[in-house]
Amino acid sequence: MKLSQVLLATICSFSLLLVSCQDAVDQPAAEKADAEGWITDYDAGLTQAGKEDKMVLLDFTGSDWCGWCIKLVKSTFSKPEFQKFAAANLVLVELDYPQGKEQSAEVKAQNEKLSKQYGVEGFPTLVLLNSKGKEIARNVGYLAGGPEGLEKWVEAAKAN
Repeated sequence: MKLSQVLLATICSFSLLLVSCQDAVDQPAAEKADAEGWITDYDAGLTQAGKEDKMVLLDFTGSDWCGWCIKLVKSTFSKPEFQKFAAANLVLVELDYPQGKEQSAEVKAQNEKLSKQYGVEGFPTLVLLNSKGKEIARNVGYLAGGPEGLEKWVEAAKAN
């Protein structure tokens, strides 16, 4: 095989690999808001938490560019154990700061306001609120331990 054919085959293979990897990265983030009970309206989340006497989990995320955010979705938020725990205990609010996907001007404005309100300096940042909207815990960066680690973090915050 000629060198040019080898190079062309290598470039094509690499391009296909990149496309496949990007699809794998984007898919969990895209599913998060729709399939796993996440909402994007902060005020609606607080109202729901008050009515259902649940805590609110705010996830400040860069869903389409932040590697640790994507890992958190894959290792924790997408797991059935987390979804079961969340359904019983949490109202899930995603506050996303994407680079490649569209958001309404209203959602962007809300998220910018909340980023300032909660002093978010990095992604992911998880903020746990009680049913009245008071902050009771915060985690900046990746929260290890999968669904069990997040459940322990929530339970420890609730106990304090």
